[in-house]
Amino acid sequence: MSKLIGILGLGIFGSTIAKTLSEFGSDVIAVDKYEENVNRIEPYIAKGVVGDFTDIELLRTIGLEDCDAVVIATGTYLEASVRGVLNCKKLGIKHIIAKAKNKNYREVLEEIGSTIVVQPEKESGVRVAKNLLRTNIEDIVRLDDSTSVVEFYPPERWIGKSLIQLDLRRKYDINIIGMRRNKLGKLLVSFDPNEPIAKDFVLVGITESDKFEQVDYLNQLN
Repeated sequence: MSKLIGILGLGIFGSTIAKTLSEFGSDVIAVDKYEENVNRIEPYIAKGVVGDFTDIELLRTIGLEDCDAVVIATGTYLEASVRGVLNCKKLGIKHIIAKAKNKNYREVLEEIGSTIVVQPEKESGVRVAKNLLRTNIEDIVRLDDSTSVVEFYPPERWIGKSLIQLDLRRKYDINIIGMRRNKLGKLLVSFDPNEPIAKDFVLVGITESDKFEQVDYLNQLN
């Protein structure tokens, strides 16, 4: 099932997030006060609304409370960002990402309950979108342009199967180099590949392509 993400503000940051989410099949509800911004991003979103996101009744009308997460993508005016965060909290949205123009803005937005506060633009927009898309991946460390270390939880379909049975190197171009028996457990680099995978395991792999990452975003690990 695809995620539903709200984006409030469609400048470079918000538009980049919307486009990246769209590439991986997520549905986006977007709000911006300028019609040209909404029209420009329309091919990538499920619903676009011209309006003021500081108006909580507008957000209720468009069904923003159904979103899995909301990004407050405008950081120019602190008052608007604060109203956006508070409106999202009133609507019961659990995951709220806010953009901040500077350190002072960041402190205020964190204080009022933003889940994550970022100080971006375009490149950061892609990163925020990919974090929202993650299904099983817990963390990614880029070693260079093509090589990454990925820490991830096994999908439910893998439970009870061994690494030998799953054949992850052939399917997803990833080599498992370590594992933890739980999130806070010690990283084990010596382990039995025939051992059945348990629900609480965390696997660590190294990959030289983005195939595994893309499959996770699409929730297609099997």
